[in-house]
Amino acid sequence: MKDVDRRSFLPILALSGSLAAQPAAMSIRGKLIRTPDSKPALDVPRRGLIPLDGDGPTLGVLKDPRLSGVELEALGRFKAEKLFEIGPIHTRSMFVHRDGRRLFISYWCELCSIRTYTPGICWCCQQDTALDLREKDPS
Repeated sequence: MKDVDRRSFLPILALSGSLAAQPAAMSIRGKLIRTPDSKPALDVPRRGLIPLDGDGPTLGVLKDPRLSGVELEALGRFKAEKLFEIGPIHTRSMFVHRDGRRLFISYWCELCSIRTYTPGICWCCQQDTALDLREKDPS
């Protein structure tokens, strides 16, 4: 068996240090709308319209017409003074607030019992997935 040199762990330590230096995610909450140029934004009380950005699957959720006008909470960081970047889809950084409850956003195929976290067609049966808001993280 080959001995492991301590220097081989240096890249791992450097990466963990850079991840720890990341600023904590912040939360913004408002009504999900579309700007005149069809980009997603939150209408936040006392702050106005804040355009939203994120990875591809996150943008897919934000563009889902079934979520238009909902009270949305997003976790992430400001990329610029007026542009909020939502955390990646795997970090579960978006929630709908309804009737005093914070709901996870997911999509469900009733036929195949397959859950996804971005809208679209089921990879199995090729039918549209249904919006499924849940109180507990379904993963």
